[in-house]
Amino acid sequence: MQERSEEQVISRLYDLENDGQAAQRAQLTGERFISLIQDPGNGLAYVFQHGLDETEGAEVPEGTEFWEYSNLDEAERAYAQLLEEDRQAGELVETDSEEGLGDSETSGAEVRDRYSASDEDLLIDEESGGEQTE
Repeated sequence: MQERSEEQVISRLYDLENDGQAAQRAQLTGERFISLIQDPGNGLAYVFQHGLDETEGAEVPEGTEFWEYSNLDEAERAYAQLLEEDRQAGELVETDSEEGLGDSETSGAEVRDRYSASDEDLLIDEESGGEQTE
């Protein structure tokens, strides 16, 4: 198996986190986050600390760090210890945070089908089955 670079691991962790794969996630001061993530692809567990990715993956946000563990139990202990240190330092804002998730992901335009209009839409004429004209 080919070893991934630090940037590849960070990119993978952002992807997993944005896909809702973080077992635990907390918000810290300064729009920073800490997450506990197990990669289903290789079974390794990570503690991932980072800021918001405002560059959509072009740059790694300053202060981004991760710690890799061979199993989830080890990573959970490290996550709990780091979270307690952040709490004591007054840096913990919220546990179980979903703030900023998906911010770095671009999925394109919203797709709507021709039957997506609601009954309350004033532009739909129920009787003629088309748009109202004024």
